Amino acid sequence: MPPIGFLNPNSALEEWDIRPGERIADFGCGPGFFSIPLGQKVGQNGKIYSLDIRPEALEATRSKAKLFHLFNVEPTRADLETPRGSGIKDWGVDKVLVANILFQVENQNTVISEVARILRPGGSILVIEWNENDSAHPIPSSKVNKEEIKTAFLGAGFNFQKEFAAGSHHYGLIFNKKD
Repeated sequence: MPPIGFLNPNSALEEWDIRPGERIADFGCGPGFFSIPLGQKVGQNGKIYSLDIRPEALEATRSKAKLFHLFNVEPTRADLETPRGSGIKDWGVDKVLVANILFQVENQNTVISEVARILRPGGSILVIEWNENDSAHPIPSSKVNKEEIKTAFLGAGFNFQKEFAAGSHHYGLIFNKKD
């Protein structure tokens, strides 16, 4: 039975093997919905690169991180639809989270290429997107087909690991980057 509820970040993140000390990029972090629990999970020796193009989203993340005393959360303005747009060095992170942004971008392949560039070999990515037939989606015409996402990540050098229900309105896909 799939989890009931909109989208609980802690429940979704339980599906991912997050370890203390890891460096994780949160692509399209928004107001820190995932960045804050990620910061708590990696601990003070880990680091969360909270990336978004919108300054107001970054300020919200910054405020929440300060409230929770998470000095390992680093909100940074980034255009993920441009090459090297994250500003993170090659192989600079252990994991990348791409949650609810693929339906918003014009060129998914550019975003996926940036994930591949910054993710270390053997690292993993968690993609969370809206269920295709979900009426709660804010932009119904822009839902992302999960099979297309799988094909795109497989074509970019990732291995598919698993799929899971991420609440009542979302699905999660986990991939590993080939060594």
